[in-house]
Amino acid sequence: MKEVWVHLDRWDKEMATAALEAGAGAVVAPEGMAERIRTLGRLMVVSDDGDWVPGRDVHLVSVRGPEDEQNAARLLGLGFPVAVMHADWEILPLENLVARSGRLLVAVDSESRLETALGILEKGVSGVILRAPDPATLKRWAHRVHAAIPSEDLVDAEIVSVRPVGLGDRVCLDTSLMMQDGQGALVGNSACFLFHVQAETRQNPYVAPRPFRINAGAVHAYVKVPEGRTRYLCELKAGDRVLVVDPSGNATEAVVGRSKIERRPLVLVEAVHGNRSGSILLQNAETICLTAADGGALSVTQLQIGQHLRVALSAEARHFGMPVSETIMER
Repeated sequence: MKEVWVHLDRWDKEMATAALEAGAGAVVAPEGMAERIRTLGRLMVVSDDGDWVPGRDVHLVSVRGPEDEQNAARLLGLGFPVAVMHADWEILPLENLVARSGRLLVAVDSESRLETALGILEKGVSGVILRAPDPATLKRWAHRVHAAIPSEDLVDAEIVSVRPVGLGDRVCLDTSLMMQDGQGALVGNSACFLFHVQAETRQNPYVAPRPFRINAGAVHAYVKVPEGRTRYLCELKAGDRVLVVDPSGNATEAVVGRSKIERRPLVLVEAVHGNRSGSILLQNAETICLTAADGGALSVTQLQIGQHLRVALSAEARHFGMPVSETIMER
């Protein structure tokens, strides 16, 4: 998820509270406000008496010409977080800075500039610093940034095998999100072929719905997490984030509140899409559902050869969860 900071040029309890409620990661404020902000909740303050001191922990810069751009690029190259507080957007596009690696944030003070920033965000800017006129606008802009997560391309794959394989350790991801019907995680035995495993949102005769839970698969499986990465299911713990996707590929993030690893009977599901193949190990239980081609739920106990499932394919192999261009075979 892209970062959201909030800029306050004076003390305003309602705006500071709105920043906290909007999920802001930090507040940029004048000296003397840090303690009052901290009394509202745990929130990082960027100020001369704050958690991060400008010029030491982060650099607040203006970019109004080539020299300013070069200075910002130099600071990014040295590994410093850089916050562009003022920029001449019409004369100097920020794409040159975006093209560089590093933690770059951009201040926005209008709806149109927020939308422009979101276009840049898709290319790698770390986040925005909101200069909003009132609490309601601040929350609306923050929600817009939090929702700006690239969608996932899902395709249909045909089931070619379903068979029980005995006992194994599986992972339930209990999140802080009450998911809707159809939402779930992307999981698989290969990072290049991920199945859409739905959350336990539906009524069934056996247990009550648990919309916060994804019974995701065996401990060794890959799961898609934010920023295009994957993790092993067994690695996830409280506070980590997982990508939540609906059957159309629309994505959001959820915070993991608990990871439950328990030994259960497993079933192996194998599927193909063109010349690509993949598999997943899931608990052999009626409550675990994959996503059908029409977006509906298919219980593991109802799967049959020839049915079609929604999956996410990737051309890249993975090394420590990051896409790499090398030959890796996973069977």
